[in-house]
Amino acid sequence: MAGESILHVEEEKRSSKLNPIQKELFFERESSRTDFCKRYEPDEFESRKHYYPRVLNSQLHPFVSFFFNLSTEQMVKRYCHLHPQANSEALLSALKYVPKYLRWAGSDLFYVTNEVGNRAMLIVETNSCPSGQKSMPHLSDDDEYGCYRKLVELTFKPMVLEAQKNQSDFIHEGVLAVLYDKNIMEASGYAAALATVFNEPVYLVECRDFTSYTRPGETSPPDLVRVKWSEDGVCHIKVTPEEKWLPVRACFRYVTQRPWNRIPVDSRTLILNPTVVCLAGGRNKSLAALAYDLYNKELKHHGFQITVPQTFREVSKRDVPAFVEWLGGRAVVKNPYSNAGQGVYTVTNEKELNDLMQGHHDYDQFIVQQLIGNAEWSSITSKTRYYHVGTMPSAKYLTSYVYDLRMMVCATSKGYRPLAMYSRQASAPLPEQLSEGHDSWTILGTNLSVRKDDGAWDTETDRLMLVDRKDFNRLGLGIDDLIKAFIQTALATSAIDKMCCKLINEHTGSLNLSLLATMNPDKALLAEVLQGTPSLKTQHPNAPLHTSDLSFSDLDLALNQEPHTQILDHYTQKKK
Repeated sequence: MAGESILHVEEEKRSSKLNPIQKELFFERESSRTDFCKRYEPDEFESRKHYYPRVLNSQLHPFVSFFFNLSTEQMVKRYCHLHPQANSEALLSALKYVPKYLRWAGSDLFYVTNEVGNRAMLIVETNSCPSGQKSMPHLSDDDEYGCYRKLVELTFKPMVLEAQKNQSDFIHEGVLAVLYDKNIMEASGYAAALATVFNEPVYLVECRDFTSYTRPGETSPPDLVRVKWSEDGVCHIKVTPEEKWLPVRACFRYVTQRPWNRIPVDSRTLILNPTVVCLAGGRNKSLAALAYDLYNKELKHHGFQITVPQTFREVSKRDVPAFVEWLGGRAVVKNPYSNAGQGVYTVTNEKELNDLMQGHHDYDQFIVQQLIGNAEWSSITSKTRYYHVGTMPSAKYLTSYVYDLRMMVCATSKGYRPLAMYSRQASAPLPEQLSEGHDSWTILGTNLSVRKDDGAWDTETDRLMLVDRKDFNRLGLGIDDLIKAFIQTALATSAIDKMCCKLINEHTGSLNLSLLATMNPDKALLAEVLQGTPSLKTQHPNAPLHTSDLSFSDLDLALNQEPHTQILDHYTQKKK
């Protein structure tokens, strides 16, 4: 019983939903709060409030400093020198791609190798509201704002100025705001930086997903709601329950949990990043996998591609065991729309598979990916079989740990540029052999975010590794590896932006709901999108597609279920 209780607690910490006790604690805590909205004035930025203490006392590693000062042309020249099959003109053009929607992103990458020692930086996922600023040592000792201000000056401010000049329905009368649902340390840092750069007050406003805390049919508590959208697509905020709603002309979004159920896709208020980027792959692992496949099809003749694990999309819960068996009994199963490590399950034995199958899940579809473990216990796959390089072995116990690298990028007029980096290690060492009944998540899970007993978020910072003089050496990375990581991140981010361009009708500016439903046929997801963007209810998700929506070859790739049929037939025959 004790073991079952511990397992239950761990599952709840990794879940994006709250149990009844957590909901009660949440409302008890929230009802006494007065900080749902805070106003920041120019020059109010204080480093100690927006960085972890150990970051303020750290020094950037010389390799990392050198990397951040490389031009895009230098990176392309170096990469193509080491990879002569890559077309340098095509790579430079890809890295100078100027996005329309996804202007700020962060990819999580594994440093992996294969049986013959060929190393690679492998994309795990790409985030449209990435954390990382609070974990990034300053590039310059005299720059108090760090990369907070850099993102505002390079990306957010040019976006606003361009909209003021060229967007006919831009809201000229309105305030600036930062919307957030977690990570107040970084969200407030962006608010303070925005206030200084624009030389005007900026409002930091909590934009909570109350559907996680209310029962079906219940409405959000009015005193806790400080953000709303009008019917004409304008965001409004309220500082206190007694004050009037203020229109917002542009906002910085750090809303991570299902933003599409409360932030409309067709917002007139300018948003960095708009909601469509989350649907297209920034918070949708299923469409991200398709976006990578579609872009790789474009890139395959140029000698470089996005490196990703083998991925199966749109797998129903009942079919998950068949796909796990196909991958040799070891796989990663993911809720496509979760983040912060929630809804991710590593399966290496029958018990872990049974725990997954017996759990409650909010969505109809999963994705199943090859598991990256050690040389003796990674997934068996028809593609390249990878395993973790891991940290440098410790001096005393010779233990190595799985880690990932977060590479944050921002858009400029000359394409994407690296912005910040940090790393996270798993809590348990990486063994050569996996023992029977071992909890593989402790070995492979790197995310630092966990749910506390009262439903609030917490961060396990003891597993955070900085790119400073102390921690970076343990990663075993060199400048060439960082160049690979940036290239992979820029390509993955571009792929999702290209998917956004497919999903948004260029004439009306609205989401093509029928195309989304075709590429991502998940009824629960579509219901949430309609909840957040009521204007889409005039569209029918089963409306016929126009031939201009996707090329026939792209549509064939999106709808191809042949691998699924082959796997399920094999599993059925084996069971007989």
